[in-house]
Amino acid sequence: MKILAFDTSSEYCSVALLLERDILGEEVLAGQRHSELVLPMVSRMLDETGLTLAQLDGIAFGSGPGSFTGLRVGIATIKGLALALGLPVAAVPTLDALAATLPFADAPVCALLDARKGEVYCSLYRWREGEMAREWDYLALTPEAVAARLTAPVIVLGDGVPACRAQLARLGAGVREAPPARRLPSPALVAQLGHAVLAAGGGLAAEAVTPFYLRPSEAELKARRTA
Repeated sequence: MKILAFDTSSEYCSVALLLERDILGEEVLAGQRHSELVLPMVSRMLDETGLTLAQLDGIAFGSGPGSFTGLRVGIATIKGLALALGLPVAAVPTLDALAATLPFADAPVCALLDARKGEVYCSLYRWREGEMAREWDYLALTPEAVAARLTAPVIVLGDGVPACRAQLARLGAGVREAPPARRLPSPALVAQLGHAVLAAGGGLAAEAVTPFYLRPSEAELKARRTA
């Protein structure tokens, strides 16, 4: 199975290409210019691996929560490709892909993404039976609320860690921070998790693909206030 994977849910735009269980290529670029970057990145990836769009079997994407703008760009790109090529799409929650960067963890793993406005997106995972099993719902919480829900030992990772560091310090030495290289989910892991979804027949049709925002956008909040 050949899968093209995207993650545009953060300030980074990333693309990966997976053949069965082998990663053929991966590219990550910063700059919040997703609409300019994503299609040229896809083109480069295919050129360098010698594959064509027609050879793909599916698409996987980091579905959020994350950047509203980045997710909109990613969804538009994925829908266009999936519709044109008739491909199934695997929606991979961004927090799941982030937690998956720490397989075999010897303690619960709390994935934290900066949600701005004094909150983080988060969920808690535990390595069990060969996968990161989620133990919380997907949540948008203040740092204080995150720390109140956690008990040590726990490993924290993601770009939301700095926003929670002072509150997490109250839990003592049992809180461990993953290395900075685990700040964001890898598109290769989005591809890997997406492969499992598609292999099990869980792919979505292009018209059914939607982002996972978790909380309303600023535009939606303004509309509610003026309604």
